[in-house]
Amino acid sequence: MKKGVIAGLGCFGITIIGIIVLALIVGGMMYKFNNTAVTFQEDAKTAWSNVESAYQRRNDLIGNLVKTVQGAADFEKSTLTEVIEARAKATQTTIDPTNITPEQLAQFQEAQQGLSGALSRLLVTVEKYPDLKANQNFIELQSQLEGTENRINVERNRYNDAVNVYNKHIKIFPNSFFAGILGFTEMTRYQADPGSEKAPEVEFDFGKKE
Repeated sequence: MKKGVIAGLGCFGITIIGIIVLALIVGGMMYKFNNTAVTFQEDAKTAWSNVESAYQRRNDLIGNLVKTVQGAADFEKSTLTEVIEARAKATQTTIDPTNITPEQLAQFQEAQQGLSGALSRLLVTVEKYPDLKANQNFIELQSQLEGTENRINVERNRYNDAVNVYNKHIKIFPNSFFAGILGFTEMTRYQADPGSEKAPEVEFDFGKKE
């Protein structure tokens, strides 16, 4: 009976059935790929949001630090102004997590590096002001900044890990074929800052007796 049915279909009918079966298989594979790619992509976007949150925490702490330093009437205004301007630029430079481009990420990193440099120069200048160094509020803010710098490094690494998982998923065959059809493209990694192989020094022995 089965042979008769198959014979009755003819070559054209068998071909059509084969195409339908193949389409169902490919469609199932594409559906599975899409769901996994979306999941990995959302994980990377969430990781980026955590990176921005860590940087925002640092910006807030630096804002409080600036207010404390402003209390020192004779503090070098040029150094303070540099930090204020760098902080404003870093705060204004944001990225849409749904469309992170290499250019946007480079601008974000440049703004954050500019703030890091200005902050380092501020902390070095503070060494000239013993009363400010001994200010309890300043000491606490400095300690919180140190912890925030560590948190930033952790969140950036987590973001890069999430991006690696997503990029690997869409690059392997046959996923790369499906990615092209469905519009999935590689996400940009956060590049290491110059000198990041050494942890930033934000410890100045504040509060210790000279």
